[in-house]
Amino acid sequence: MRKSALLTAAILTLASTPALAHLNPAEHGSFAAGFSHPLFGADHILAMVAVGLWAALLGGRALWLVPAAFVGTMSAGFVLALAGAPLPFVEPVILASVVAIGLLAAIALKVPTSAAMAMVGFFALFHGHAHGGEMGSAGAAAYGLGFALATMLLHIAGIGIGLGLPRVFGGDMGRVVARLAGGATALAGLWLAVA
Repeated sequence: MRKSALLTAAILTLASTPALAHLNPAEHGSFAAGFSHPLFGADHILAMVAVGLWAALLGGRALWLVPAAFVGTMSAGFVLALAGAPLPFVEPVILASVVAIGLLAAIALKVPTSAAMAMVGFFALFHGHAHGGEMGSAGAAAYGLGFALATMLLHIAGIGIGLGLPRVFGGDMGRVVARLAGGATALAGLWLAVA
């Protein structure tokens, strides 16, 4: 029963596509608007869960340093957007992040933690810039805290999937299932790119 419930949760997390639009800060507040922003885009959800999944597959210090690098660099991208600094190809790079990070998890690429941090950090800059570019009338500090918290929770979901599947299915088989989840993420990213 536990195996099927965890597998179902993993599949639903990776395949979810929220149907709602972004929250209006005037109605819901800046924090709620920021918190909901990454949750209302399949590209953001998939990429951020994949970061946690890959971090879990890397293990060790990467478990927390890779997601922390994503959140930190994403915040820098947010500040760049607020400052009006242009960043080309934001949306295409965000879609590429879903495919790339999903593939990194699918092949369970073992790299030094610093390299993994740099890889996810590159993509995080674009995610943060997108959040800043779509802030609207929200207050920057509360909005930024909101999307940073949502991002951390999505990373934790990915870590939970990456650590939970090997426990449920057994070490080697669980890692294979976790890697398949990474592959499914990459395929979903390709589907989003052509849809």
